[in-house]
Amino acid sequence: MKKQHGEQVKGLAARAALWSARHRALAILGWIAFVVAVTVLNGHFGTLEATSSDQGHGDSGKADRIVEAAGFPEKPAGEMVIVQNRAGTDRAAAITDVTAALKKTTDVIDVQKPVESPDGRSSLITFSISGDSETASDRVQPSLDAVAAVQAEHPDLYIGQGGSASGDKLIGDKLDQGLTNLGMLSIPVTLGILLVAFGAVVAALLPVLLAIMAVVAAMGLLAFASRLAPTVDTTVHVMLLVGLAVGVDYCLFYIRRERDERRNGADPHRALVIAAQTSGRSIWISGLTVIVAMAGMFFTFDATFVSFGVGTILVVATTVLGSLTVLPALLSALGDKVDAVKIPGLYRKRGDGRMWNGFLRLVLAKPLISAVLAVGALAALAAPVLDLRTKAEGIEDMPVSLPIVQAYKAVDEAFPSETSPADIVVQSPAVRGERLDSAVARLRSAVEASDGKFTGPVEVDINPAGTVAVVSVGLADAASLSELRESVVPAAFGDLPALVTGEAAWNADFNARLDASMPWVFGFVLGLAFLLLLVSFRSVVVAVTGVVLNLLSVAAAYGMLVFVFQYGHFEKLLDFQASDGITNWMPLFLFIILFGLSMDYHVFVLSRIREGHDRGLPTKQAVREGIGRTAGVITSAAIVMVAVFGLFATLPLASTKQLGIGLAAAVLLDATIIRAVLLPAVMAMLGEKNWWLPKWLGWLPEVAHEPPPAVTDADRPERELARV
Repeated sequence: MKKQHGEQVKGLAARAALWSARHRALAILGWIAFVVAVTVLNGHFGTLEATSSDQGHGDSGKADRIVEAAGFPEKPAGEMVIVQNRAGTDRAAAITDVTAALKKTTDVIDVQKPVESPDGRSSLITFSISGDSETASDRVQPSLDAVAAVQAEHPDLYIGQGGSASGDKLIGDKLDQGLTNLGMLSIPVTLGILLVAFGAVVAALLPVLLAIMAVVAAMGLLAFASRLAPTVDTTVHVMLLVGLAVGVDYCLFYIRRERDERRNGADPHRALVIAAQTSGRSIWISGLTVIVAMAGMFFTFDATFVSFGVGTILVVATTVLGSLTVLPALLSALGDKVDAVKIPGLYRKRGDGRMWNGFLRLVLAKPLISAVLAVGALAALAAPVLDLRTKAEGIEDMPVSLPIVQAYKAVDEAFPSETSPADIVVQSPAVRGERLDSAVARLRSAVEASDGKFTGPVEVDINPAGTVAVVSVGLADAASLSELRESVVPAAFGDLPALVTGEAAWNADFNARLDASMPWVFGFVLGLAFLLLLVSFRSVVVAVTGVVLNLLSVAAAYGMLVFVFQYGHFEKLLDFQASDGITNWMPLFLFIILFGLSMDYHVFVLSRIREGHDRGLPTKQAVREGIGRTAGVITSAAIVMVAVFGLFATLPLASTKQLGIGLAAAVLLDATIIRAVLLPAVMAMLGEKNWWLPKWLGWLPEVAHEPPPAVTDADRPERELARV
């Protein structure tokens, strides 16, 4: 069909929408084929997972890689049983019963003689689970049953079992149950909120369906990406979290704008083009900004963060692709049937927005007072951030009601060297000999003279090739690690190359890696977000305002985390125990995720405000109109995000609770105090200064925000013309 006279619709989103509208069947079937194909290929090729050595840093990472390559015989999974005297009763009979029961239990081997604690109140019996240590959790249940039976016979004593196999089973079972519940609840909850928002079943189903398909497709693509960056198992959960949130948001923005334009009198095709030119444009700009923020994780050079970055980038990119292609095709095919199956009492043709408009009039009438109150509220919420501390993830981050947590705490108090050992890795062409023997002897002497900072026994394990030795020593606490590394090991091993690893060392090196990467990550995310906003809105003030407002919401979220998880508020409600710090990776991860997700709202609202400004409205009126018309959809999108993120607070790990609470609190604050009060108040005070751009930046490209001009018949799909 030849073009007729008239202005051609421009813009990536509009062109994609027009193409999809003209080729509906191809766009829809192509999307389905894409999702199915990558899912099938994922099942065929599988996903490469990062090993423990891939995730290490510093000396501990080097040591772990040396040990992994040294060919040590695989050790069976170790378990331990603590028998503790808490009421002045005798432990001897219980110890005998535990030992006898374990020796008769299936898959239990190497039952050792009991070791007494220094205070004489506890005994520790160690043993192993036969077979592959990776699958030992499948065979540990008989030993757990045997120990539980002895505990029932000796109620006046505490008898508990802990270890790698029992920990994997009990914690894994609890986490799997929580994730299953999360998966079962997140989609119905999201659908329920959208049913209330749209009041129509078909309109509510579209965002959920497309978000799920985008997540599935991204997980399929992860199989190929894992060849370049091996993934960690928690990446898929983060992808579900982000994918469901942004997927529903993007579709919600697009559908609501299309329906609003249709109700304003536009014909179906015109309404679709306007939605593509406005909300569609906001989607790809927002998606690009989120992707840029997620790319900041690569600067950590950490396998877990890199995996999270790859996964979230894939899911956001896939969601944007679906929102700009298959969604317009579906809306074009459905037409007004998108409002089919209306729900009585919920469906309404147009939201009058009286509440939001009335609130906005109040804010814009007194912008200075509104801004001061908003900043004061955010400052109060963010104040606890001054006391923010971080800690490594540990067994204490599980609910205290779990038997494995109680056992580990008891062992840690009575036998600290069993729960926080350090391994000194020595590599040499011929490690056996007098040099190593003398070094180990000096180490034993240092342990004996350490006043309990280090504990024995000092054990030595040498690989079959005789090239690597692992010398184990107990640490009374993590604080002893620095002394071990800085003075004890150099003095004992001299010129023998020795690296310290173990849980405490791994955590210390991980923290050092995060600290070193923090300035790079923050600088990259803030700098690129500023540039994207600058180019999109051609305003230095808008770009600076966007960055500052997002930083305020992040600071408030940090303050909420400290208030809840360090100060111990809502412990019973959330089923956790307060600790002396937030999980060490949480602040950086939350910053990246929140900064990316906050741009959803910011770009969407600013685009609508800029539309009004480009039509000649005064800034204050453009702000009132832009925020007033987007308040409803942003409220719905925020409720979806808060609900999905809040579900993560039901998982057993303290880190997942922190993630859920931090994200939910930040999104809630962002959609209320930030977007409904502070943003309009600041923009009203600045007036035309909002759009200030230095002359030397005049070369930046012009990006139109106003609705597109009327399209000609040449721009319409043939089937649409047939209906007109």
